[in-house]
Amino acid sequence: MIEGLSTARPLWVPGGILGLAAVLLWLGQPLPLSLSGLRSAGPYFTLAAAVALAWGFNRGRAFVLAASLLGAFTAWQFWHHKAVYTAIVLLVPLNALAAMLYDDRGARYRAAYAWIGLLAAEMFALIWVAAAQNRWLYEPWFLHSPPTPLLGRLLGAAAFAAAVWRTWPEFRPIPVGNAAAIAAFFLAAEWASSPGAYALFMAAGGVVLVVALLQESHQLAFRDQLTGLPGRRALDERLRSLGERYAIGMVDVDHFKQFNDTHGHDVGDQVLRLVGGRLEQVGGGGIAYRYGGEEFSVLFPDADMNEAQAALEAIRSSIERYEMAVRGADRPKAAEEGAKRRGAAPVEKGLSVTVSIGLAEPSEKHRTPREVIKAADEALYRAKKAGRNRVSR
Repeated sequence: MIEGLSTARPLWVPGGILGLAAVLLWLGQPLPLSLSGLRSAGPYFTLAAAVALAWGFNRGRAFVLAASLLGAFTAWQFWHHKAVYTAIVLLVPLNALAAMLYDDRGARYRAAYAWIGLLAAEMFALIWVAAAQNRWLYEPWFLHSPPTPLLGRLLGAAAFAAAVWRTWPEFRPIPVGNAAAIAAFFLAAEWASSPGAYALFMAAGGVVLVVALLQESHQLAFRDQLTGLPGRRALDERLRSLGERYAIGMVDVDHFKQFNDTHGHDVGDQVLRLVGGRLEQVGGGGIAYRYGGEEFSVLFPDADMNEAQAALEAIRSSIERYEMAVRGADRPKAAEEGAKRRGAAPVEKGLSVTVSIGLAEPSEKHRTPREVIKAADEALYRAKKAGRNRVSR
């Protein structure tokens, strides 16, 4: 059950935002007259903020989605007609579906020119639809609206499915936020005849995107992208809150340069991911960090040297025993061709990885966390000098 809750953690924030919007709608309390302007200003603010953040962080899919939602809300505010509504509920999911199917090449520079041109063309098309009020946009049975016509629902479902597919398997904040924003737009479209409900769900879509963009920017700053471990900046933040009892281990991959020179940087990355994954499972209350290069840190916020050494010895031993399968140089990249050759000749070989670890704790000589890290580095050097693949203190 705990594992399931951990897997679902990326869904908590967007799910909570949409759930809160649904509760507010269910309560149905009108805004005071002094705050009535939030019904229109709120969605404009949140969606415009999402557009600006997506542009600033160079996130193409989030930019397309936020700009589409902002354009849809603006069009429905200015031109309250069935033809405009139908055009909106078709164009937004189409934009979202196209953004999910194409690779994200960013929201700026040359990659975004086509999207910006498309969004501008769609806005001019909405102006024309509002002026002409074409009946063919809402009279066919599959375009009857509101609520959302059948074709709009099908496109929305396809866009949502594509967005969910893009979240797999990492469940990063922005892909999850994109899927939740598409869901928010669908709910808004279903309640388009109610200005308050429409504005509420459109604003929720903007909030979801803003929060997702901020979450991912935080992860980029504090989490190592290769290993998934917290990075050095996260370690620096944690060191400030330590008490008097703690221990720090500095971990270095043995002969890492030799791995890179002999097998290539791809294998070197595999080694770092392996070591990072093992260190993440360290016991004794330890927290693993990617310190830089082939070096890691393990912080034990409430443990002494002996407790930390036992946990690090167990991890060192598990890394030593693990045989890493490495793709052979002649192995074809295409899965189908690889399947044909499977069994004909060995295409993988096993490599063993070891680590050296230096461990230190506060003392009369080493009072601050920085001094303890320096002492752990010196202990790491002694472990290397003594023959590697050991814990030194």
